Amino acid sequence: MKKAIRYLALLLGIVLVAAGGFAAFVALRGIPSYKAQKLDLHVDATPTRLERGQKLASMLCASCHLDPNTGKLTGRQMEEAPQFGAIYSKNITAHKTAGIGSWSDGDLIYLLRTGLKPDGTYLPPYMAKLVNISDEDLYSIVAFLRSGHPWVQPDNTRQPDTKPSFLTKFLCNIGAMKPFPFPTRPIPGPDTTNPVQWGKYIATAQLECFSCHSKDFSTNDYFTPEKSKGFFGGGNEMVGMDGHKLKTLNITMDAETGIGTWSEASFINAVKYGQVPNGQPALRLPMMPYTNLTDAEVKAIYAYLKTVPPVKNKVERSE
Repeated sequence: MKKAIRYLALLLGIVLVAAGGFAAFVALRGIPSYKAQKLDLHVDATPTRLERGQKLASMLCASCHLDPNTGKLTGRQMEEAPQFGAIYSKNITAHKTAGIGSWSDGDLIYLLRTGLKPDGTYLPPYMAKLVNISDEDLYSIVAFLRSGHPWVQPDNTRQPDTKPSFLTKFLCNIGAMKPFPFPTRPIPGPDTTNPVQWGKYIATAQLECFSCHSKDFSTNDYFTPEKSKGFFGGGNEMVGMDGHKLKTLNITMDAETGIGTWSEASFINAVKYGQVPNGQPALRLPMMPYTNLTDAEVKAIYAYLKTVPPVKNKVERSE
């Protein structure tokens, strides 16, 4: 019996030493680097792309990269998801060294699809990867970033280096977070004559609403969003601009804990103007009003959400 206890203690000691060694390795190694592919792609900046790119950038890029101090996409500290560490979005103006002015169109497209910078640096989930967005929408964003718009005029502002948390480093080292493969086939746009398909595209591919409104960033499935835990059921903890912690709302059609009692008009008012029905307080940052969406686009999202299986998950609104 004593011999068995000694063996057990020895085994436990080995496990603890191994775990400690791996933890030290993760902490020192940080986020692994990879080899980035060079893409020979050039985006033509047509008037249609520039107009659409500005609209998409205002919803996808500005929320993270627009610095109120410079009025440009020079980056800022992102406190919305503290579980990832002390995160700073970077300068994506046309500045040659501080920004992305020296990047090729292919470099930008590869980053936005995979999460890999030209030097092989991997950006974990705090940098959105547009893995399912259509090629045309992606080209429109790139065209806008090259446009000379005031947001992207060259600016030498530099943000501090990001300090990822141990959790982020750990998930990256075990492969739970890693670069997405670059698509092998063209990605077409949605059928805008089919509201459900159009809404699915906006909510899961273009704006990735599910990313915040599912259970947790770390359990999201970006290639098959429907497999994300708590898909659209809310509960993902975030931090508002005032520093208060809050959880994302359940936006499935569950009548008790979701938005099953909301009308289409109520949903439009919430998404576009932040106005919640039934006398509830208005929506707060980091959820921003999507005023650039058309009513038809929001109606399409609503039509799609009506097809999503309801999730019973009561999210208490934190004040």
